[in-house]
Amino acid sequence: MRQGVRIGVDVGSVRIGIARSDPGGVLASPVETVRRGKGDLERIAAIVSEYEAIEVIVGLPTSLSGREGRAAAAARQFAVRLAHLLPPGTVRLHDERLTTVTAENGLRELGIRGQARRKVVDQAAAVVLLQAALDRERLTGSVPGEIVRGSS
Repeated sequence: MRQGVRIGVDVGSVRIGIARSDPGGVLASPVETVRRGKGDLERIAAIVSEYEAIEVIVGLPTSLSGREGRAAAAARQFAVRLAHLLPPGTVRLHDERLTTVTAENGLRELGIRGQARRKVVDQAAAVVLLQAALDRERLTGSVPGEIVRGSS
């Protein structure tokens, strides 16, 4: 398992959930929710710098069959734009099927409801996404997801 902090990014149409791992890449935890729009990419780049992260895992929302729709295209576009702001090879896309559903269920089980849940569900989804990527790397020994290159 590689050493270094990883950042998980769950891109939504309104909010972006951010999570981070410990330096050993074992456990994901929530960081913050970034409002989607002006300055969002710069804020994420600042978080990456603040935590001296070696990698950013952006969720790729695919259908249960594995097909990519509009949301996946938007996530890919977002990841390319983010890759422009970070060192080459830092940004990767990773399958995020059911991360928001899993996060919603976990928050519901904790008794977090309504507005309080909406404020943290994106962070929780980013935690689920990042933890899945960390677990996959630990189990397979392979770097998870596909690398994103900033377009010219």
